[in-house]
Amino acid sequence: MAFTLEHRIQALGTLGTLLEEISAEEHESLLRKVWGNNPWFVPQQAILSIQGIKAFLDTDKLSKWTSSYSINLPSQPKSIGLVLAGNIPGVGFHDLLCVLVSGHKAHIKLSSTDSVLIPWLIDKLITIEPQFAKQVNWAERLQGMDAYIATGSNNSARYFHYYFGQYPHIIRKNRSSVAILDGKETTSDLERLSTDVLQYFGLGCRNVSKIFVSDYQQVMDFLKASDSMKQVMDHHKYANNYDYNKSIYLVNNEPHLDNGFLLMRESNEWVSPISVVHYSYYTDPASLSETFQTASDNIQCSVSRNGWFPGSLEFGTTQCPGLSDYADNMDTLEFLLSLT
Repeated sequence: MAFTLEHRIQALGTLGTLLEEISAEEHESLLRKVWGNNPWFVPQQAILSIQGIKAFLDTDKLSKWTSSYSINLPSQPKSIGLVLAGNIPGVGFHDLLCVLVSGHKAHIKLSSTDSVLIPWLIDKLITIEPQFAKQVNWAERLQGMDAYIATGSNNSARYFHYYFGQYPHIIRKNRSSVAILDGKETTSDLERLSTDVLQYFGLGCRNVSKIFVSDYQQVMDFLKASDSMKQVMDHHKYANNYDYNKSIYLVNNEPHLDNGFLLMRESNEWVSPISVVHYSYYTDPASLSETFQTASDNIQCSVSRNGWFPGSLEFGTTQCPGLSDYADNMDTLEFLLSLT
């Protein structure tokens, strides 16, 4: 039977259903393995990641997403080298999903810090539809590929460009997300913003690491409202980062704010360390929009109250991307389709 796009979507949707119906015993076993592979990936956070992946694997959403493209499955699939990040459980799944939908072959180099969840998902998918086995290969070294999609730090991006730059590629580096406050935020708004900051302990590029405010009181209001996320201090790695950064600021007499689990300092930097949020002042939205445009290579996404700021999302939604919310605003599926 021809392995059509519709056939693929149905199989992926079945995987989504499986994630809803997985037994408690298997679910607990998976979470233990994910956590054992990476101490940052505590069960509560892994559950959130799995829920996000499950949201992708809906047949109606997949059909609507793919209908925006002209997808002709290739008779001679290209080999796509995927270098996956490992900062959030299963963070590279969307890239893999794009390859599966496009009909190409994925050669996957897993991050050592996220080597459990994606193989588990692929094993389940191949059980549902064995034809997917022809599209997935695991690799330690990626040589001789037709194209590459690689995600990493600014340092690793230079490495990727050196080795992969002569091939068609998408190479991603450090980005972070920002919030814009205008003083009209409710406590509930700011609590949702604290989720954008601290979900996954702030390890993701979609986590807010910088807040723009129009007056100092907004900083204080946010610190107070973020108390709803204080449980992050129960994790020893997060607590170690907090203690370290706090000690640095104290030793250097660097002005900062501290609510017992989150540090805030005024800074022009876009990326902040774990347990720290930077803030800056702005005078008017128009000039801030110009700043964002100039610094677009540093920003993954932005959030504001009810999305009032142009191009921003609502508070509490940064870690809930849809199928069309491509990292770095680069259309991964279109890139893959262009290879044929």
